Amino acid sequence: MEILQLTQTITKAIDDKKGEDIKILDLQGLTEIADYFIIATGNTQSHLKSICDFIEEKVKEKGITPIRIQGYDEAVWIVIDYGDIVVHLFNPEAREYYQLEKFWRNAKNIGIMSS
Repeated sequence: MEILQLTQTITKAIDDKKGEDIKILDLQGLTEIADYFIIATGNTQSHLKSICDFIEEKVKEKGITPIRIQGYDEAVWIVIDYGDIVVHLFNPEAREYYQLEKFWRNAKNIGIMSS
C-alpha cells in the first residue's frame, strides 16, 4: 500500500471515531524517524483506546500491522508506529503539554486528504 493511501486510511479511522484536531505533518527530509506524523486528540482514556483499536483494525484490513504500540494502557499519549508513519493520539492535556506541532514546526502540515 502506498504511504499516502495508508495516511488516508488512518486519518479516516480517526475521523470516524470522532478524533479531534487531526494534523498530518510531512517530516520527509527533516528526520529519519518517520516520513509522516499523524497527530490527533481524544477526550478520554476510553476514547483514545477506541481510536487506537479502530486504526489498528482498519489498517490490518489492508494487510499491515504496527511495528509497535506504546502508551495504550495509560491512554494519555498513544503512539502507533507503522514505520514511515507514526500516529500520536493525545488526551487534550498531553497534547497541549507536548506540543509536537511546535517541536516539528518546520514540517509541512498537509492536512487531511479526502477520499
